[in-house]
Amino acid sequence: MFQQILDPIAGSLLLSALCAALPLVLLFVLLGVFRVKAAKAAIASLVLSLVLAVAGWQMPLDQALSATAAGIFYGLFPILWILVNALWIYKLTVATPWFDALGRTIRSISNDLRVLSILIAFCFGALLESLAGFGAPVAISAAMLMAAGMTPLKSAVVSLLANTAPVAFGAMAAPIIALNGVTGLPLHDLSSMAGRQTPFIALIVPLLLVFIVDGRRGLKQTWPVALVAGAAFAAAQFVTSNFLAVELTDVVAAVVTVAAVLLMLKVWQPKESVRVEGSVQDVSVPAMAGGTSAGGTSAAGKSAAGNGPQESTTAAGRQGSVPDRSGGPADNTRPAPREVWLAVAPYLIIIAVFSIAQIPFIKTWLGQVGTVTFAWPGLHIEDSAGKAVAATKFKLDHLKSTGTLLLFSGLITMALYRISAGKGLRIYGETLKQLRWTIVTVTAVLALSFVMNLSGQTTTLGFALASAGGFFAFLSPLIGWIGVALTGSDTSSNSLFGQMQATAAAQTGLSPVLMAASNSSAGVMGKMLSLQNLAVASAAVGLEGAEGTLFRKLVGWSLGLLALITVLIVLQSTPVLGWMVP
Repeated sequence: MFQQILDPIAGSLLLSALCAALPLVLLFVLLGVFRVKAAKAAIASLVLSLVLAVAGWQMPLDQALSATAAGIFYGLFPILWILVNALWIYKLTVATPWFDALGRTIRSISNDLRVLSILIAFCFGALLESLAGFGAPVAISAAMLMAAGMTPLKSAVVSLLANTAPVAFGAMAAPIIALNGVTGLPLHDLSSMAGRQTPFIALIVPLLLVFIVDGRRGLKQTWPVALVAGAAFAAAQFVTSNFLAVELTDVVAAVVTVAAVLLMLKVWQPKESVRVEGSVQDVSVPAMAGGTSAGGTSAAGKSAAGNGPQESTTAAGRQGSVPDRSGGPADNTRPAPREVWLAVAPYLIIIAVFSIAQIPFIKTWLGQVGTVTFAWPGLHIEDSAGKAVAATKFKLDHLKSTGTLLLFSGLITMALYRISAGKGLRIYGETLKQLRWTIVTVTAVLALSFVMNLSGQTTTLGFALASAGGFFAFLSPLIGWIGVALTGSDTSSNSLFGQMQATAAAQTGLSPVLMAASNSSAGVMGKMLSLQNLAVASAAVGLEGAEGTLFRKLVGWSLGLLALITVLIVLQSTPVLGWMVP
């Protein structure tokens, strides 16, 4: 039996905490300063954590290696099992004409780029985030906005900013599931808590998008539809995460928001329409916090001027095709109703499969035959107080796993689209190949998390941070923000810091559920600044090397949203809004 030591380095909690932080510092420095690939940085940090666990925290080598294996296994199943199958479904749709039909359906709704920024970047981006994640929503949304007539630089900025509110529940709630795995806190409580935080950001984001597209005029003319979109998404996100299935949160929220916006546009239209007209200089983006306007003289702005059309204001209702990235006309004709239904079929199938799995007798049956709990081999660990560490036991959901339900949904999608088994397997192989470095990164980060948690390094950090007392409520959101900004993944950030947040919260008298969920909810504000996402956005719009420009344009928005959610979290840690904590 290995018992964790709280202050193994010279008997000092401060020195021990500084040493425990070294793997995280190394990860941040490698990613943020030296720009080492995430996979290599995670492996290097894992090795350092193993050395500290054995030499500093006196963890037996066999148990340290067993903890590493446990983290790798948890990274593969359920986390990557979810991500791979979710991205596979998305790639199945791209391999058919129905994805293009979905794009035409969205573009046929309006020729106003302010409205399209909500429909494409916010709504459709959330739908993609629920399945693919890892940069896919940003890349696809940005390309679709360019096809609709938006300039490259602005397309990237809008898509990155929109990729915030849905991230905490992205990839079928993989971040929340990972948080549950490393903290042992009830999944429903974590889901409910995050669902009482991120909706407040969802309410604001559409308003910010129309402001970015058209400044104060855009906000003045299109605030009703932006407010409807934000309110619909926020309400659906809250209801689904608290009362339905956490895995379906973003899917339901995105579908409900699209429906709400479409209904709104039937009874209301902005007085003017910001659309494309053939010029090659972008002049309509207002100056944003942290950088010059998109119409300024930065290198990326000049590149945008050479690649994109100008947006101008015309009378509402004017129709016409807009150029796509290759300069040809983009098809904005509305598909036939049958094509529309087939285009959205994969998402409806997912909702149906997960809804069926929630039927009481089916849910009970899946819980009996579709899950197994076992003690991880070779781990015999007690915490510093002599209590057994819960993370040494695994609950393996095989048949009832989110990833397995997604696999069933993908097979049904294949049958509906008449995709052959051979083609489906080839696309699955392409998915694995595309995610190969993501697989290495996620497994290494989860292994690092498990080694730090099981050796006691995380507990040491948590107790040290607890010395901040009630001020920790201010620190908690910042920790999550830094984690996502550097790793590019809310899942990875939750895996690294979830247990530390819960430990520090318990020591300071705060709610562990509140602080753990805050790591995820506040962390998503750093997503738009992560190097991975910036690189994906730059490449998607043909502005390679513009990461610095995008960073400067978005840092103000990111910090502003972080400040807002920090105020909310601090109030939730007090009697003022403490009633919101489950």
